[in-house]
Amino acid sequence: MTKPSTLTPSAFPVTQKWPAQHPEQIQLYSLPTPNGVKVSIMLEELGLPYEPHLVSFDKQDQMSPEFLSISPNNKIPAILDPNGPGGKPLALFESGAILIYLAEKTGKLLPADPAARYETIQWVMWQMGGVGPMFGQLGFFHKFAGKEYEDKRPRDRYVAEVKRLLGVLNQRLEGRAWIMGDAYTIADIATFGWVRNLIGFYDAGELVEIKNYPNVLRTLEAFVARPAVVTGLNIPKRD
Repeated sequence: MTKPSTLTPSAFPVTQKWPAQHPEQIQLYSLPTPNGVKVSIMLEELGLPYEPHLVSFDKQDQMSPEFLSISPNNKIPAILDPNGPGGKPLALFESGAILIYLAEKTGKLLPADPAARYETIQWVMWQMGGVGPMFGQLGFFHKFAGKEYEDKRPRDRYVAEVKRLLGVLNQRLEGRAWIMGDAYTIADIATFGWVRNLIGFYDAGELVEIKNYPNVLRTLEAFVARPAVVTGLNIPKRD
Protein backbone atom coordinates (compact mmCIF):
# COMPACT_ATOMS: atom_id res chain seq x y z
CA MET A 1 0.00 0.00 0.00
CA THR A 2 1.36 3.40 -0.98
CA LYS A 3 1.89 5.74 1.93
CA PRO A 4 0.05 9.07 1.44
CA SER A 5 2.31 12.03 0.79
CA THR A 6 2.34 15.01 3.10
CA LEU A 7 1.12 18.36 1.82
CA THR A 8 3.84 20.95 2.33
CA PRO A 9 4.01 24.66 1.48
CA SER A 10 7.33 24.19 -0.25
CA ALA A 11 5.79 21.69 -2.65
CA PHE A 12 2.79 23.87 -3.51
CA PRO A 13 3.22 27.66 -3.72
CA VAL A 14 -0.54 28.12 -3.48
CA THR A 15 -0.37 27.20 0.22
CA GLN A 16 1.95 30.12 0.82
CA LYS A 17 -0.82 32.55 -0.08
CA TRP A 18 -3.56 30.43 1.49
CA PRO A 19 -1.94 28.53 4.39
CA ALA A 20 -3.56 25.20 5.16
CA GLN A 21 -4.81 24.82 8.71
CA HIS A 22 -5.66 21.20 7.93
CA PRO A 23 -3.14 20.06 5.30
CA GLU A 24 -4.43 16.49 5.46
CA GLN A 25 -7.73 17.66 3.97
CA ILE A 26 -8.65 18.59 0.41
CA GLN A 27 -7.89 22.26 -0.15
CA LEU A 28 -10.53 24.15 -2.14
CA TYR A 29 -9.69 27.46 -3.82
CA SER A 30 -12.88 29.03 -5.02
CA LEU A 31 -15.61 31.65 -4.95
CA PRO A 32 -19.39 31.01 -4.68
CA THR A 33 -20.14 31.44 -8.39
CA PRO A 34 -22.09 28.88 -10.48
CA ASN A 35 -18.82 27.16 -11.38
CA GLY A 36 -17.30 27.47 -7.93
CA VAL A 37 -20.23 26.01 -6.03
CA LYS A 38 -20.18 22.85 -8.14
CA VAL A 39 -17.19 21.67 -6.14
CA SER A 40 -18.30 22.89 -2.70
CA ILE A 41 -21.68 21.20 -3.23
CA MET A 42 -19.95 18.03 -4.41
CA LEU A 43 -17.69 17.96 -1.36
CA GLU A 44 -20.67 18.51 0.92
CA GLU A 45 -22.64 15.76 -0.80
CA LEU A 46 -19.74 13.34 -0.42
CA GLY A 47 -18.97 14.31 3.17
CA LEU A 48 -15.27 14.62 2.40
CA PRO A 49 -13.21 16.76 4.79
CA TYR A 50 -12.04 19.90 3.02
CA GLU A 51 -10.72 23.36 3.76
CA PRO A 52 -12.11 26.22 1.64
CA HIS A 53 -10.12 29.30 0.66
CA LEU A 54 -11.69 32.39 -0.91
CA VAL A 55 -10.16 33.50 -4.20
CA SER A 56 -11.15 37.16 -4.30
CA PHE A 57 -11.70 38.59 -7.76
CA ASP A 58 -11.80 42.06 -6.21
CA LYS A 59 -8.20 41.54 -5.09
CA GLN A 60 -7.22 39.83 -8.35
CA ASP A 61 -6.28 36.69 -6.42
CA GLN A 62 -6.96 34.61 -9.53
CA MET A 63 -4.02 36.31 -11.26
CA SER A 64 -1.54 35.70 -8.45
CA PRO A 65 1.46 33.44 -9.17
CA GLU A 66 0.39 31.21 -6.29
CA PHE A 67 -3.06 30.55 -7.74
CA LEU A 68 -1.73 30.24 -11.28
CA SER A 69 0.61 27.52 -10.04
CA ILE A 70 -2.39 25.17 -9.77
CA SER A 71 -4.85 26.88 -12.12
CA PRO A 72 -2.90 28.23 -15.12
CA ASN A 73 -6.13 29.33 -16.82
CA ASN A 74 -6.69 31.70 -13.85
CA LYS A 75 -10.23 30.40 -13.29
CA ILE A 76 -11.89 29.07 -10.17
CA PRO A 77 -12.43 26.51 -8.78
CA ALA A 78 -9.28 24.53 -8.15
CA ILE A 79 -8.43 21.89 -5.59
CA LEU A 80 -5.36 20.39 -4.02
CA ASP A 81 -5.87 16.84 -2.77
CA PRO A 82 -2.98 15.75 -0.51
CA ASN A 83 -4.03 12.13 -0.94
CA GLY A 84 -4.53 11.79 -4.65
CA PRO A 85 -3.94 8.75 -6.88
CA GLY A 86 -1.21 6.53 -5.48
CA GLY A 87 -1.24 8.55 -2.27
CA LYS A 88 0.45 11.49 -4.01
CA PRO A 89 -0.81 15.09 -3.93
CA LEU A 90 -2.88 16.14 -6.93
CA ALA A 91 -3.83 19.66 -8.00
CA LEU A 92 -6.76 20.08 -10.40
CA PHE A 93 -8.56 22.94 -12.10
CA GLU A 94 -11.73 22.95 -14.28
CA SER A 95 -14.94 22.24 -12.38
CA GLY A 96 -16.05 19.37 -14.60
CA ALA A 97 -12.74 17.55 -14.22
CA ILE A 98 -12.90 18.03 -10.45
CA LEU A 99 -16.43 16.61 -10.28
CA ILE A 100 -15.38 13.51 -12.20
CA TYR A 101 -12.26 13.09 -10.08
CA LEU A 102 -14.11 13.33 -6.78
CA ALA A 103 -16.83 10.98 -8.00
CA GLU A 104 -14.27 8.39 -9.03
CA LYS A 105 -12.26 8.89 -5.84
CA THR A 106 -15.30 8.04 -3.71
CA GLY A 107 -17.33 5.82 -6.01
CA LYS A 108 -20.33 8.13 -5.58
CA LEU A 109 -22.58 10.30 -7.79
CA LEU A 110 -21.28 8.70 -10.99
CA PRO A 111 -22.75 5.37 -12.15
CA ALA A 112 -20.49 2.33 -12.04
CA ASP A 113 -22.06 0.88 -15.18
CA PRO A 114 -19.80 1.98 -18.07
CA ALA A 115 -22.62 3.04 -20.40
CA ALA A 116 -24.40 5.07 -17.71
CA ARG A 117 -21.07 6.51 -16.60
CA TYR A 118 -20.28 7.89 -20.04
CA GLU A 119 -23.83 9.11 -20.47
CA THR A 120 -23.48 11.08 -17.23
CA ILE A 121 -20.14 12.52 -18.32
CA GLN A 122 -21.75 13.48 -21.63
CA TRP A 123 -24.25 15.68 -19.74
CA VAL A 124 -21.46 17.23 -17.68
CA MET A 125 -19.70 18.12 -20.93
CA TRP A 126 -22.98 19.52 -22.27
CA GLN A 127 -23.13 21.84 -19.29
CA MET A 128 -19.48 22.84 -19.57
CA GLY A 129 -19.63 23.58 -23.27
CA GLY A 130 -23.14 24.99 -23.52
CA VAL A 131 -25.02 25.96 -20.38
CA GLY A 132 -22.15 27.71 -18.61
CA PRO A 133 -20.83 29.83 -21.49
CA MET A 134 -24.24 30.69 -22.95
CA PHE A 135 -25.92 31.50 -19.64
CA GLY A 136 -22.89 33.60 -18.73
CA GLN A 137 -23.06 35.57 -21.97
CA LEU A 138 -26.75 36.22 -21.42
CA GLY A 139 -25.93 37.51 -17.96
CA PHE A 140 -23.41 39.94 -19.44
CA PHE A 141 -25.82 41.35 -22.00
CA HIS A 142 -28.83 41.40 -19.66
CA LYS A 143 -27.41 42.47 -16.30
CA PHE A 144 -23.86 43.74 -16.66
CA ALA A 145 -22.02 46.10 -19.03
CA GLY A 146 -23.64 44.64 -22.12
CA LYS A 147 -27.06 45.87 -21.06
CA GLU A 148 -25.98 49.40 -22.08
CA TYR A 149 -25.60 48.34 -25.71
CA GLU A 150 -28.33 49.85 -27.85
CA ASP A 151 -28.12 47.01 -30.34
CA LYS A 152 -30.02 44.14 -28.71
CA ARG A 153 -29.11 41.57 -31.33
CA PRO A 154 -26.23 40.12 -29.27
CA ARG A 155 -28.49 39.77 -26.22
CA ASP A 156 -31.27 38.24 -28.28
CA ARG A 157 -28.86 35.76 -29.80
CA TYR A 158 -28.01 34.45 -26.34
CA VAL A 159 -31.63 34.54 -25.24
CA ALA A 160 -32.47 32.23 -28.13
CA GLU A 161 -29.60 29.87 -27.34
CA VAL A 162 -30.44 29.76 -23.63
CA LYS A 163 -34.03 28.91 -24.50
CA ARG A 164 -32.80 26.14 -26.77
CA LEU A 165 -30.63 24.70 -24.01
CA LEU A 166 -33.45 24.92 -21.49
CA GLY A 167 -35.61 23.06 -23.98
CA VAL A 168 -33.03 20.30 -24.26
CA LEU A 169 -32.89 20.00 -20.48
CA ASN A 170 -36.66 20.16 -20.08
CA GLN A 171 -37.10 17.33 -22.58
CA ARG A 172 -34.41 15.26 -20.89
CA LEU A 173 -36.18 15.63 -17.54
CA GLU A 174 -39.56 14.50 -18.88
CA GLY A 175 -40.49 11.51 -16.75
CA ARG A 176 -37.19 11.72 -14.84
CA ALA A 177 -36.46 13.04 -11.36
CA TRP A 178 -32.89 13.94 -12.34
CA ILE A 179 -30.87 14.14 -15.53
CA MET A 180 -29.92 10.47 -15.28
CA GLY A 181 -33.28 9.29 -13.96
CA ASP A 182 -33.85 8.36 -10.33
CA ALA A 183 -30.17 8.81 -9.46
CA TYR A 184 -28.79 12.24 -8.54
CA THR A 185 -25.37 12.63 -10.16
CA ILE A 186 -22.59 15.04 -10.98
CA ALA A 187 -24.58 16.03 -14.08
CA ASP A 188 -27.18 17.65 -11.82
CA ILE A 189 -24.54 19.32 -9.66
CA ALA A 190 -22.90 20.75 -12.78
CA THR A 191 -26.13 22.07 -14.27
CA PHE A 192 -28.59 23.35 -11.71
CA GLY A 193 -26.37 25.92 -10.03
CA TRP A 194 -26.32 27.66 -13.41
CA VAL A 195 -30.11 27.41 -13.78
CA ARG A 196 -30.51 28.92 -10.32
CA ASN A 197 -28.11 31.72 -11.24
CA LEU A 198 -29.96 32.45 -14.48
CA ILE A 199 -33.23 33.02 -12.66
CA GLY A 200 -31.85 34.58 -9.49
CA PHE A 201 -28.59 36.49 -9.88
CA TYR A 202 -29.05 37.29 -13.58
CA ASP A 203 -32.77 37.99 -13.07
CA ALA A 204 -33.43 36.55 -16.53
CA GLY A 205 -36.30 34.19 -15.75
CA GLU A 206 -38.90 36.37 -17.44
CA LEU A 207 -36.60 37.13 -20.36
CA VAL A 208 -36.15 33.43 -21.20
CA GLU A 209 -39.76 32.56 -20.30
CA ILE A 210 -38.65 30.07 -17.69
CA LYS A 211 -42.27 29.04 -16.95
CA ASN A 212 -42.25 27.27 -20.29
CA TYR A 213 -39.82 24.71 -18.83
CA PRO A 214 -41.77 23.07 -15.97
CA ASN A 215 -39.52 20.03 -15.69
CA VAL A 216 -36.50 22.29 -15.24
CA LEU A 217 -38.26 24.26 -12.51
CA ARG A 218 -39.40 21.09 -10.75
CA THR A 219 -35.90 19.66 -10.66
CA LEU A 220 -34.35 22.98 -9.68
CA GLU A 221 -36.70 23.09 -6.67
CA ALA A 222 -35.56 19.62 -5.61
CA PHE A 223 -31.92 20.58 -6.13
CA VAL A 224 -31.93 23.73 -3.99
CA ALA A 225 -33.74 21.85 -1.20
CA ARG A 226 -30.87 19.41 -0.70
CA PRO A 227 -28.95 20.16 2.53
CA ALA A 228 -25.57 19.84 0.81
CA VAL A 229 -26.67 22.35 -1.81
CA VAL A 230 -27.94 24.81 0.80
CA THR A 231 -24.53 24.68 2.50
CA GLY A 232 -22.36 24.48 -0.60
CA LEU A 233 -23.94 27.52 -2.26
CA ASN A 234 -22.31 29.74 0.38
CA ILE A 235 -18.80 28.27 0.40
CA PRO A 236 -16.29 29.82 0.55
CA LYS A 237 -17.72 32.69 2.58
CA ARG A 238 -17.26 36.04 0.89
CA ASP A 239 -15.33 38.75 2.74
